[in-house]
Amino acid sequence: MGSVKEDVRENSRAIYETILEEVHSWTQFVRETWPLLTLVFAAICLALWFAKPAPPKQVLMGTGSKGGSYELITQEYVKFFAKNGVKLVLVETPGAEENIARLINSADPLQAALVQGGVVTHENSRGLLSLGSIAYEPVLFFYRNDKFDPEKHVTADFLKQPVALGELGSGTHRQALHILSLNGMDMDNQNFRSIPTHEGVEAFIRGEVDSIFIVDGFDSENVQKMLLQKNASLASFDRAAAYTRLMPFFHELLIPQGAFNLARNFPHQDTKIIASTTNLLIDKNMHPAIQLLFLQAAQKINGKKTFFSEYGEFPKFMESTVPESEIAKHFYEKGTPMLMNYLPFWLAEFIDRLIILLLPLFAFAYPLIKTMPGYRMNRARSRINEVYGSLKFFEQELSSSNEPAMHNVYLEKIDEIEKRALALRVPKSLGGDYYSLRKNIDFVRMLINRPQDSHQSGSGI
Repeated sequence: MGSVKEDVRENSRAIYETILEEVHSWTQFVRETWPLLTLVFAAICLALWFAKPAPPKQVLMGTGSKGGSYELITQEYVKFFAKNGVKLVLVETPGAEENIARLINSADPLQAALVQGGVVTHENSRGLLSLGSIAYEPVLFFYRNDKFDPEKHVTADFLKQPVALGELGSGTHRQALHILSLNGMDMDNQNFRSIPTHEGVEAFIRGEVDSIFIVDGFDSENVQKMLLQKNASLASFDRAAAYTRLMPFFHELLIPQGAFNLARNFPHQDTKIIASTTNLLIDKNMHPAIQLLFLQAAQKINGKKTFFSEYGEFPKFMESTVPESEIAKHFYEKGTPMLMNYLPFWLAEFIDRLIILLLPLFAFAYPLIKTMPGYRMNRARSRINEVYGSLKFFEQELSSSNEPAMHNVYLEKIDEIEKRALALRVPKSLGGDYYSLRKNIDFVRMLINRPQDSHQSGSGI
């Protein structure tokens, strides 16, 4: 039993001494290399200062008016974001003008919105970035075929009856005004109804308006409702090419005869229309990783073949009013970053930030860390040499004037030098130099204690 207690005591003492030795070793290491450690710490602080912050877990996006294609698209975006661990909150707005105003306002939490081409100008888009166009938005002008005959009636005749132009501030309203003003129409016409598109559709069905402008995607609820109205016909923009020259944000599209409804041959002939594009605009301060998430969502959701676009036609840059995001430029040129093709969004983004943080840090800190052993060795060797220097001068002093009356003073001086040597903490690789110093101190002590008449001049070091 006693033997077991002794073994435990010895092992405990050994562990304690080992820990104490390690603590002393690290303390000495810090004391010796503190200048280099300070530089490394400063490099870490600098890297952390410039490193990208983590992306937010929630993003707010404007959706536009009720019943439009934006509502359908943004719902798909919500699902895509949720799969990648980010909550996309949809904010219903009256339309493009409010979306733009809110995006520009740095105090507003709204960070993204879908906006029609032609609505944004250089003046009202400062502080915005574009991630590109994601779809066509055709300008569709429906009219009552029981009241109007395009072969008999001119444009002015359509405007003599109530016409729905879309809500004030909406993209539809802005595009309708563009078209009417180019045709020299009176903008103060009392027949213009500035009401939300979904209300305009209901007003058409009830017979309260006789024509309606809709600027929206083919799949939108409002467009689909109008396509079901047998008394609704679609006007052809026979001068579509002229509109695209005068307003470059418009594109010419063709609807083949019967493409909307073969059974009733609607439209009854090939129909030219003009279309703007849906643009994904963002606040310039949006996190790069969230920009990439939007671009990935656009590629997956809006890159499919639709009634008006080919597979892979969107997303892409088609408008030049709003500056293009550098993240989007790189995405269109190089594609999705490799990590995001193989890892979950949050993990790929974390590794990306880690690489950006560690690469410059490693490039700066690695050479410093690598020099630490040599730096520590040189410092330790320098301290040994300092004691050697003191010992050398003392021995020379003894060789020139070793007076018996100064014997005790000499002993005190060699004891002081020995204390300095004993206080040294040196790496194991310098053990030979350290013990050589100790031997030389003992040699000089022997010179002091040797009788005066037997002392030989010369140096033992």
